[in-house]
Amino acid sequence: WKVANASTSKIKKAGGNRGIELNLVENPDILATISGMKNRPGLVVGFAAETEALEKNAAAKLKRKGCDWIVANDVSESMKTFGGEENEVRLVTCDGIERWPRMPKSKVADKLVEKICSHIFQ
Repeated sequence: WKVANASTSKIKKAGGNRGIELNLVENPDILATISGMKNRPGLVVGFAAETEALEKNAAAKLKRKGCDWIVANDVSESMKTFGGEENEVRLVTCDGIERWPRMPKSKVADKLVEKICSHIFQ
């Protein structure tokens, strides 16, 4: 999302505790655009940060966006994903869902790179 009518100058305080209203509009859908390209890349990977129904929402996003994989993670407060050192992800593909155990974020990145390389160079 982005602000619909961004100010071109600083918004000055008027005193008191008046609020400010922001109107938001959706950003362009880059994932769906790339997935739908005539000369699309050989592997299109999207990401889903969810707070509920992780696997259901990720599978729906995979279908809706038309990409090949979705790397999904639970970002609810209880998981301590934001600001934490570890992550637990699901790799969602048309073949099913791979559930990766909780591990350091650097290991998640390593495992994802290995999966991508394996897919591309098989």
